[in-house]
Amino acid sequence: MDIQEIIVVEGKDDTTAIKRATGADTIETNGSAISDEVLRRIAHAQKKRGVIVFTDPDYPGRRIRSIIEERIPGVKHAFLAKAKTIAKNGKGLGVEHASDEDIREALSNVYTLAESQIDEKITLEDLMIAKLIGHPQSKKRREQLGEILNIGMTNGKQLHKRLMMFQISIEQFAEAILQLDQEDMHV
Repeated sequence: MDIQEIIVVEGKDDTTAIKRATGADTIETNGSAISDEVLRRIAHAQKKRGVIVFTDPDYPGRRIRSIIEERIPGVKHAFLAKAKTIAKNGKGLGVEHASDEDIREALSNVYTLAESQIDEKITLEDLMIAKLIGHPQSKKRREQLGEILNIGMTNGKQLHKRLMMFQISIEQFAEAILQLDQEDMHV
């Protein structure tokens, strides 16, 4: 896999996994307290080669992603479903535990945030109708939707924002909901 961009990860083990799966270059944040020096390196990398943020699907990973997003416009994002990042012993979660195949798949489905405010295509009402908010199964359905669309795990508020930021079309959304509903019928 030939990746031009530099991949931002949380630590050394993530770098090892990325190198094994893709051979790509990385920048490590060394935790969720990102230093200004690391942010400057990420900004420089974004100008020179582009950046893909690829953090763990947990609170610290989302926090790192948010800080980078705020400070460095135009970065790309790659996501892994939580289930694909759980350690074999069940203790631990992170990109370093994902298979090479899952890492390559996530990196082949990157998103770039829209720079300007986009029209609201998918409404909160659509999310309610799709049982993604305000329903007993909402959390589970949001996790599955995040996996189908490769946009990561979110809460209800974040989902609406992320669908708009990543410019998910009504068609993509409808197709993903259809897939969710079909999976529910086969359970």
